[in-house]
Amino acid sequence: MAARQQHAAVLAIGTANPAKCVVAQEEFVDWYFRVTQSDHLPDLKAKMKRMSIKKRHFYHSEETIAGHPEFINRALPSLDARLGIAKDAVPELAMAAAARAIAEWGRPAADVTHLVVSTNAGAHAPGADARLAALLGLRATVQRAVLYMHGCNAGCTALRLAKDIAENNRGARVLVACAEVTLPLFAAPYEARLDALVAMALFGDGAGAAVVGADPTTPVEHPIFHVVSASQATIPGTEEGVSLLLGERGLDCRISGEVAALVRGGVERCLLDALTPLGLGAGAGGWNHLFWAMHPGGRAILDAYEAALRLEPGKLAASRRVLSEYGNMSCAAIIFVLDELRRRCRRDGGEEEEESDEYCEWGAMVGLGPGLTIETIVLRATGGGHVDDEGKKSIAA
Repeated sequence: MAARQQHAAVLAIGTANPAKCVVAQEEFVDWYFRVTQSDHLPDLKAKMKRMSIKKRHFYHSEETIAGHPEFINRALPSLDARLGIAKDAVPELAMAAAARAIAEWGRPAADVTHLVVSTNAGAHAPGADARLAALLGLRATVQRAVLYMHGCNAGCTALRLAKDIAENNRGARVLVACAEVTLPLFAAPYEARLDALVAMALFGDGAGAAVVGADPTTPVEHPIFHVVSASQATIPGTEEGVSLLLGERGLDCRISGEVAALVRGGVERCLLDALTPLGLGAGAGGWNHLFWAMHPGGRAILDAYEAALRLEPGKLAASRRVLSEYGNMSCAAIIFVLDELRRRCRRDGGEEEEESDEYCEWGAMVGLGPGLTIETIVLRATGGGHVDDEGKKSIAA
């Protein structure tokens, strides 16, 4: 009888951000109200200034908005123009992250057998998956799948699919690429939709990629995280908490003001179901025996996770740093968090930030999406993998 394959593992990670428009948050509000011709709304402007993170990257620029007045006029259809720009932007951004992951992996791009692409900024067929495969020079026989409109938890969903593929197809090497541009949901502020203002204050553009495979080939492949289990659950009664709708004016993201409270009330039950069968449930010290890769949906969401799970200060340091430096990059953000976690695991104690938690071997990656849907992936850190000291780079776009 053939030996059973090992759990799938993340073998390499790559990230990228567009360089076209990088805006510090203290400058963003004035920039946003100027380019949307909305300086006549001082109350909304004051509210947005209280939604504080550090900076974000955008594919679109002031010139992009000026060239498309329909993007800030809700009376005009704009979907075709938005999707036309995203059609090129998404695969270009994904390619930058994927190329770095493949370089770190150490094997030729032609060795990729499966490709899973995720984005909320697309509605094309052939889509970003086909374009990305061509840009990277993947084999014509690469097996492709694309996830559209799965929200912020789609990075976890893509990794769950990659795990299933890798563990059920001997020798498979799955490239996961998650890329987001916020142009499809860009809109001028208006008083009737404060949740739209929150989206404009938090979302940013970026791409994350990972190579996933079982039974790593030594000495070339270096597992970073073993992907031990993956599960999905819906918090009962939360179907309207977060929703996405692609319409003639772009992508409409609706976020209930009750989301943080719903997370506080429901997330622990989902995690108990996912982690207890593995002997990783909450103990006397709560959930602090694990490391946590939480999708950085926003400060209130991270605070809700921390309160619900009674986590010690610093347990969500990686997620909070990604949110501060890049904003909520939807499906791509969770791969940035994984990258930040593996860097923290490998740093010398003298370089470590005070807010970071001590090293834990076992942990969980959690994504929250429309539904409210909770994706949970149990990880075991290996301390392996290569780290590029140059860090996350930008692409010219």
